[in-house]
Amino acid sequence: MRCMLCEGLSFTHICSTCQETFLSPSLYKRKILHNIEVLSFYKYSQIKELLLTKHTDLGYYIYSILAKNSFEKFTQNFVFPHAVVSIAIDDHVRSGYSHTAILNKTLQSSCIKPLYNKLRAENDISYAGKSREFRLLHPRKFQLKRFSEEDVILVDDIITTGFTLGEAVNAMRQAGKNVLFCITLADASLK
Repeated sequence: MRCMLCEGLSFTHICSTCQETFLSPSLYKRKILHNIEVLSFYKYSQIKELLLTKHTDLGYYIYSILAKNSFEKFTQNFVFPHAVVSIAIDDHVRSGYSHTAILNKTLQSSCIKPLYNKLRAENDISYAGKSREFRLLHPRKFQLKRFSEEDVILVDDIITTGFTLGEAVNAMRQAGKNVLFCITLADASLK
């Protein structure tokens, strides 16, 4: 097959040279509601075309590569006094897979246990390309399924306005959970 970025021959959708050159993550930090920190690894503009594959069959492979290059590397350095859980935002299966579940699965480590199907939105409206006002008028209305662990890492692919993650943090707090931080692939606010 051919690498999506350089079009050279490759065994994967993005060759190892392009992964090292173009997909080396950086760590960006931003605060949202309740002073919760959001960690992101890429500027949205850097990987926009790759992120747009999420609702296609190709997206499974691209998100797996992005997760391996960022989330997996993060877990190698993450240390906490006790095990915590990670929960993906709205990990519905679409196009044969869930892009947020792929990211969440990559966090599996001795300190992080991914949980699935725990935080789902009642509202199925797409926020892609929508204004801040639209997002405010159409909240996600998250439903949280029970789980015993208290300390949580929230997982999503992109942070734009922070409203989705903010709603998720509120749902966790109402259930007595402690959100340690949120983690995303990309931050749309970075230029």
